Parts: sequence; structure tokens; C-alpha cells
Amino acid sequence: MKKLFYTLVMVFLTFISCQDNNRDENLLALALASEKPAIKRVMDSVDQYEVQIRYTQINRTGDSIHFVDYDFQVDDDYYFYPASTVKFPVAVMALERLNETDTLTRETRYYVEGDSIETTFAKDISQIFAVSDNLANNRLVEFLGQDAINKGLEEKGLSPVRIAHRLGYHTDELTTKPLIIYLNDSTTTPTEPSLNSAPFPLKLNAIHKGIGYYEDDEQINEPFNFSLKNYYPVSTQHKLLKRVIFPEKFSNNERFNLTKNQHDFLLNAMHTLPRKVGYDPDNYYDGYCKFFMYGDTKKTIPDHIKIYNKVGFAYGTLTDCAYIKDEKNNVDFLITATILVNKDGIFNDNVYEYDAVGIPFLAELGREIHRLEIERKN
Repeated sequence: MKKLFYTLVMVFLTFISCQDNNRDENLLALALASEKPAIKRVMDSVDQYEVQIRYTQINRTGDSIHFVDYDFQVDDDYYFYPASTVKFPVAVMALERLNETDTLTRETRYYVEGDSIETTFAKDISQIFAVSDNLANNRLVEFLGQDAINKGLEEKGLSPVRIAHRLGYHTDELTTKPLIIYLNDSTTTPTEPSLNSAPFPLKLNAIHKGIGYYEDDEQINEPFNFSLKNYYPVSTQHKLLKRVIFPEKFSNNERFNLTKNQHDFLLNAMHTLPRKVGYDPDNYYDGYCKFFMYGDTKKTIPDHIKIYNKVGFAYGTLTDCAYIKDEKNNVDFLITATILVNKDGIFNDNVYEYDAVGIPFLAELGREIHRLEIERKN
């Protein structure tokens, strides 16, 4: 009888051990070992593509949440151009500033001095996530100022980071433009401009890339210099995403000062698809700004899958930072990944393998992690 009892105990402990090992299994390594062509093509020449990935497994016990992070080549000292992913912290910081300004709300109407576009903060944030609108982002940069953005992020433990410039066009202007705020239908008031620090040259690995670039329609046969560009590495992107999705996991000084209403608005904006806010679905299909799982298809994303994310693509670099939640299969996870697809090594020639290599890789990676998460759950 004692022998039977001992045997049953050992079987139970072995079962629990297997469950624990499965719970913390490195699904990222399994996904990257996939024989799917879109993944294998990249992994067979991984150094060429400068891939960096951080995946977070989310484990729950009752009301408790436990994160397990897995990395592939994540390196803060190895530079990649973050492109439009920097719009995510800008949008969050803008909401925080609104909460700390008694005279402004999300629905306050305004325009930038010298510009004719009249908008609201809510509309700008919606456009940033739905279609990655550059002008919407730049208006919020004028509202905040680069120094305030960088300082606010670093105070919350979100570093390294350096937001140095606006997007969509080049300017060395360090002074923000005033916003013309509507107090009512006929009365306006300007905001005070801010003078921001000049960006210092970044000293990072791979800060000079490729073998040439185009400038004013002329090819310059030397590496492209990114040292004065924005800097927002995978680790910082992922930390920001965690704070936004799971603020309760962080101390008060690490959280953003958002009301529940503002936080709900932000989460809704992050997952809302372009067609839901009036964009033409033929041009702005569901996967337009959702690279993981759906970037390589124009199919409709099922209602039970919500992707809270921000993508970026420029200079041959594709990046996505996402929290993916499948309500039907009761799985969720966080993943941030970047890949460079510039086979000829020439920048600004608009010859990049976005559709042939980069987006298929990110889409397949998202699907593989999602599939493995469902298996783990079951």
C-alpha cells in the first residue's frame, strides 16, 4: 500500500513538473525553427536581416499574472531605425499631458500655427494607430516637444530612448510650433512653443548601414548615417507596451497618469481597424498596420482576435510591437520584432523587400506563436 502511494505521488509530481516546463517553454525558439518558407528564408540568412525579437509568455494563476520573456538577438546597442513605432509613446504622452491640463480634453479642437488642418487630439491618436498618420504624430510632437517626451519616458523607467525629429519630412527645427486652441466656436488661444535640445550623434553598433544612399536624386556611395535619427530599441518598446496593457503590474511612478476613461480610449484606438473609423478597406485593409498574423493578407481579421499594436516601416526596416489577444481560444501574448530588408544595401532608393520577405516573416511568426500558444493552453 505504501509502495502504491509512493508511486502515485511520483506520478503526480512528474505531471506537475511537465506542466510547469510546458508553461515556460520557449515558444519563440520553436517558432523560429519552423520549416514555413517565410520564416526559414529569414532564419537561413539571419545576419543579413538584423532580426531582433522579444516575446512575452503570459501565465495566470487566479488573479496573479506572471510574465516570462524570451529574446532573440535583442541588443540595445545594435541600432535599427524605429520609424513610426515612436508614435506610440508620443500618443501616450499626449494623453497624459491632457490629463494634467485642466483646460484641454481629447475632444478639444485645434490646429498648428501656419497649418490649415483643424483636428482634435482624439482624432490624431486614432489616426496614429489606425493608419500610422505622420501629420497626426507631428502635431502631437508640436504639442509636447521632444525634450518633454524623452524626459517623461525616462522618468517612468522607459529607456534607452531618443525622440529627435518629426516624421515624413526632414527638418532641423528645434522649436515647436504653437497650437491654436479653440476655447469655443469663435475664440482661440495659442500655446507656448518650446525650445528643444539638439540631438547628439548616437554611438551604437550598426549606426552606419548599407553601402550607399540617395540624396537629392544622387547616389552617394558610402554607408547611410543614422546617428541623428530617432532611437527606440526593442526592449524599450516592449516595456512601454507592458505598462500600457498591464498597468497594474507596475508601481505608480512607472505608470502613465491616465484616467480609466483615457486608458480605455487608448486601448480601443490601438486595436481598432481602419474600416471601423471610416477608411476605405480596399486601400486600408485590416492587416495594413497589423503585421503579425495578418500583414501578408487582405482577409478580414476575426472579431475574436484583437491586436493592440504599433507598426513602423521606413528605410527598409519593419517593426511591430503588439499585444495579441484571442478571446475565442483564451490566449494572449506580447511580441515585438524588427527586421531589415534592404538586399541591395542602398537606402532611399525605395527598393526594399517589404512584401517579399519582411511582412511575410512577421505575419508567419505571429501565426506560429499564436498556434503554439493555443497548443500550450490546451
